[in-house]
Amino acid sequence: MAKSFALGLISALAASSSTSLSSQSNLAYADGSFKLSPFSSSSSPTPPPGQSHPSNPPESEANTESSSPPRIRNDNPRTTSAGFDPEALERGAKALKEITDSSHAKKVFEFIKKKEETRQTEMESKVAEFKALQAQAETERQRVIYDEQRKLAQHQAQTKSQMARYEDELARKRMQAENEHQRARNQELVKLQEESSIRQEQARRATEEQIQAQRRQTEREKAEIERETIRVRAMAEAEGRAHEAKLAEEVNRRILVDRANAEREKWVAAINTTFEHIGGGLRAILTDQNKLVVFVGGVTALAAGVYTTREGAKVIWSYVDRILGQPSLIRESSRGKYPWSGLFSRAMSTVSRGGEKGSSLKNGNGFGDVILHSSLQKRIEQLAGATANTKSHQAPFRNMLFYGPPGTGKTMAARELARKSGLDYALMTGGDVAPLGPQAVTKIHQLFDWAKKSRKGLLLFIDEADAFLCERNKTYMSEAQRSALNALLFRTGDQSKDIVLALATNRPGDLDSAVADRIDEALEFPLPGEQERFKLLKLYLDKYIAHAGPKKSSWIQNLFKREQQKIEIKGLTDDILREAAAKTEGFSGREIAKLMASVQAAVYGSENCVLDPSLFREVVDYKVAEHQQRSKLAADKGSA
Repeated sequence: MAKSFALGLISALAASSSTSLSSQSNLAYADGSFKLSPFSSSSSPTPPPGQSHPSNPPESEANTESSSPPRIRNDNPRTTSAGFDPEALERGAKALKEITDSSHAKKVFEFIKKKEETRQTEMESKVAEFKALQAQAETERQRVIYDEQRKLAQHQAQTKSQMARYEDELARKRMQAENEHQRARNQELVKLQEESSIRQEQARRATEEQIQAQRRQTEREKAEIERETIRVRAMAEAEGRAHEAKLAEEVNRRILVDRANAEREKWVAAINTTFEHIGGGLRAILTDQNKLVVFVGGVTALAAGVYTTREGAKVIWSYVDRILGQPSLIRESSRGKYPWSGLFSRAMSTVSRGGEKGSSLKNGNGFGDVILHSSLQKRIEQLAGATANTKSHQAPFRNMLFYGPPGTGKTMAARELARKSGLDYALMTGGDVAPLGPQAVTKIHQLFDWAKKSRKGLLLFIDEADAFLCERNKTYMSEAQRSALNALLFRTGDQSKDIVLALATNRPGDLDSAVADRIDEALEFPLPGEQERFKLLKLYLDKYIAHAGPKKSSWIQNLFKREQQKIEIKGLTDDILREAAAKTEGFSGREIAKLMASVQAAVYGSENCVLDPSLFREVVDYKVAEHQQRSKLAADKGSA
């Protein structure tokens, strides 16, 4: 036991030799109190006997090995090159000797034995705890490996799913790209087919036009040959007649000379007899003074009577014309020039209008020959009904403004409005006011005085109203025009129960503000749409082509007139008219009427007086090109 103690003490001393010199003060000798453990190199006090030391020798050794200080320079000559100090060993041996010689050596050895046993027990518990920790670490490592494998499997499954989605998306995009490519190819094929159809149609039309041109050229050449033949035949016949006339000229000349001599002698004898009677009468008058006075007085009285009668009739007629006649500003009116004039014609027109109204209602068009947009036509019919009710209730009339491009039916709509409302109508133009000069004011007042005499009420329609109802601050407006405008403003200052004022203009912005203030209803007349153009084409086709020809005349006139050939229509269907309506975009109603008049002239100029689709299309294309050229010239003029 002493031997093991000595070995432990020696090892403790060897371990303590590596500590610093400051730890030497903590050593105790056998003579004094024992406060430091000879086996510890730390500066902590040694626990008393019976208490276990908290430190673990293996751990302290490991810590000593792991935390050994670095080698330093040997400044102490007694130390070795490895840094070992023998003084500590000497002090340990000295302390061991003192402990051996001490009376408490047995207690110390027992304490050291117990401490060693405690340390061994602690080491075993440490080993068991280490093994438990090692098993726990192995379990944890297995769990980590399992978690890693599970995460790896999840990641692989997620990656596989993403790859599947990506491949599906790629397939979908590839299919979509193929569909887009196929659609583009289909569109290109359709476009190529359309272009081929257009080229074929153009080639067909060019061929037809070439055939028609060759046919017309052949007809012209044929007509030229016929004219030349007729001319040659006429020249031959004229030469024959001239030769015959030359042969009979001498006989005829002698007969004429004899007849002229006989007539001359007869007239000379008659003149001589007449002058003899006149000379005898003059001699009788000149020789008799009373007859001379009576003759001179009678001639003077006759001349005075003729002059007085003529001038008096002029004065009376001008007074009657001023009181009862129609004003000179009126271009057209449903009333006669005088109250008693046109009674029979108005009665017949009323009967014919009644028949036309019945036929138009039967045909589904209750607005005569006026083709307007449905909303505008409905609005005008409402105004006509309101105007008729206003007249029956003795309420004031409402003034109207019709504005829009030329030829859109403003004047015809005013006539139909007056007819359907039961009013008389009168038409004047604004351009007739300026030439009147100072008399314009008087004529305006005469016009309104005449209009008030209408028992049914009168619709006064002023066409081209901006010609004299423009702004009064215009520099080019004369004083007479301003006075005429002021006169019209004076007569229309209050709402009238006798006159409906309807103005028509292409430029409503040029009207004077006072004139615009007197307008109660403003109606815009736009260019006809495709459906309206189709109806207009059918209307004028029926008017100018189907029912073209002279009116009924007496049998005496038919004896001296050549019978006109009736126009024959072949293959002109509604589809062709709709095609023409689509081509004539921008045409007004007046231009469509002129178009059908041109078609009528082309038909009359043809040889067989037949209207076929080719001739109709040719005239329509020509008029469309002419309209486009006029529009281009107007645009160039406006930009300039």
